[in-house]
Amino acid sequence: MARTLLPLPGLLGLVTLLMPLAGAQTAQPPISRATVLSIGDGDTIRVKQAGRVITVRLACIDAPEMDQSPYGPQARRYLQMRLPIGTPVALAVKATDRYGRTVAEVIGAINLGLALVEDGQAFAYRKYLGQCDTKEYLDAEYRASRHRHGVWQVPGGITRPWVFRRKGSI
Repeated sequence: MARTLLPLPGLLGLVTLLMPLAGAQTAQPPISRATVLSIGDGDTIRVKQAGRVITVRLACIDAPEMDQSPYGPQARRYLQMRLPIGTPVALAVKATDRYGRTVAEVIGAINLGLALVEDGQAFAYRKYLGQCDTKEYLDAEYRASRHRHGVWQVPGGITRPWVFRRKGSI
């Protein structure tokens, strides 16, 4: 039986095509387990992980500030309802922010950040969507706005939290 060999340029092309795929597997965020201790606001929680307490900022979303009443307190209550104290969660760690918080997608029975956006309790945080499934978050936000959920009860949505903070309103 004759063996078919790829010519050298073809072999190099194949290797070049496959190399990014090999790197893609190692680029996945590390997943770690934790237990919910408390809810800070609509996009910040405290968890116990490997015996230590850490503050986690939910990745890829921005919930209204607590001073953006009633929406900030509503987002916090929503997160408290979805993540009762003692709930085990998985953290898909993305980064550490300038305040030393772990930035992660938080997954319980569902992806909590995505649920917050889908239910109109938070916005997709476009500035930091690059580490998440951008389309998934933007589609969730679109559905929330179309159905006028939460922050979208006001035509066009409420003042975005990042604009609210920049204006020094908190």
